[in-house]
Amino acid sequence: MSCGVPDRIATVVAAVCAVALAVVVVVLGVENPPTPRPVSTDSLGPDAGEPVADYLARAAVTLDEAEVDGADPDPRWGLVTFDDEVTATDADALTGDARISQVWFRVPIDRVQTPIVPVGVAGTESVARASGLAATQLHGTTGEWDRQARVDAVSASRLTQDCACVVAVTVRAPLTELAALSDVAGVRSVEALPADAVFGRFAVRPLLPEQTEAVTPGPDDGEVPER
Repeated sequence: MSCGVPDRIATVVAAVCAVALAVVVVVLGVENPPTPRPVSTDSLGPDAGEPVADYLARAAVTLDEAEVDGADPDPRWGLVTFDDEVTATDADALTGDARISQVWFRVPIDRVQTPIVPVGVAGTESVARASGLAATQLHGTTGEWDRQARVDAVSASRLTQDCACVVAVTVRAPLTELAALSDVAGVRSVEALPADAVFGRFAVRPLLPEQTEAVTPGPDDGEVPER
């Protein structure tokens, strides 16, 4: 025969401990809240399926503040796209004093979808070498039989020859300077981000030269050349 008292005491103690633990957890959570992840809504370039005319107009609006006296002189991030593919050296010349931080390559092949390759750079000398760096990125994917591998192989080969394959550059410059770039012959569009945008926390989607009506993929039924 058991009186049951010790069992009841153990139950009560366990319940009290559970309540105390819950209180501690809540207190710690209040005093040490989790660090919120930054929310990124900034982006440069057109949205998928967006009419090109709409994007060009939207990009132009981001430069409007440059027309106001006393426009913010601080540099900001922007995307410069070109009428046609250009060499890295030509892209550097077209953007003047704006500091290029990324060069966006895409080898043009008729009716063949080729990859867009971004290369981070840190100065004029790096821009000149960017084409070779883009080729290096593609060399790791090359193969012999797969179509995409053959596309990558021919793209890498042409990039090593410093082809006219730059479709856009990400730059940093004052808004007035970005606005001036939009009037440069050969520059198709310039889009600026707000002054508080942080590099690495915004997406970039270059507008391609052949996209004239809407931002949609082109055909991919053409023959892949040997080189």
